[in-house]
Amino acid sequence: MGSYNPRVRTRLFIIAILNLIIGCSAEDKATLTGARADRVVVIKKERTLTLMSQARVLKTYKIALGRDPSGPKVRQGDHRTPEGVYLLDRRNLNSRFHRSIHISYPESKDRADAARLGLAPGGDIMIHGLPNGLGWLGSWHRKMDWTDGCIAVTNEEMDEIWHAVPDGTPIEIKP
Repeated sequence: MGSYNPRVRTRLFIIAILNLIIGCSAEDKATLTGARADRVVVIKKERTLTLMSQARVLKTYKIALGRDPSGPKVRQGDHRTPEGVYLLDRRNLNSRFHRSIHISYPESKDRADAARLGLAPGGDIMIHGLPNGLGWLGSWHRKMDWTDGCIAVTNEEMDEIWHAVPDGTPIEIKP
C-alpha cells in the first residue's frame, strides 16, 4: 500500500459527488457461495480481477489500480501496479483499507531489475478495499485510478475475495 496520500480521500469524495449527480451503472450482484479460487488473474488494461478455479471463472470484479498504471512497476513511488506472476502470501485485517491481501512483489527478479537501474523496487502491494471510513463510496471509486500501485475493489468485493482466496494462491497480473 506504500505511502498513503491524504489527497486520495478528497479525490474519491469528488468522484462520489460527481457520480451522484451523473448517476452510475448497476453493479454485478452475483456473490460467491463457499467457492475457493486456485488462481487470480488481473488484466490491467481492462481493469479486471478474475477469480479462477480449475480453469473456470468464479467471478470477475472491476478494479482501480495505481495512479500511473501503464507498464510494469519499476521503482518505489512510481504508482504502478506490478506485472507478472506472484503469490497472495498474507492478509492484513488491521489495514488502513478495508482488509488487504499482500502480493509477493518484489520477487528476486524485480529486486535485481531495480538494482541494475540503481533504484528501490518498492513493495507493500496489496489487493484491498476502500480506505477505512470511505466504504460508502462503493463502486464509485473505480472512476479513476487512485492507489499507490495496489489493486482496489469495494469493501463487499474485498470480503468475497478474502473468503475465496487462500494464502499461497498465485496471482497473474497482465498488462
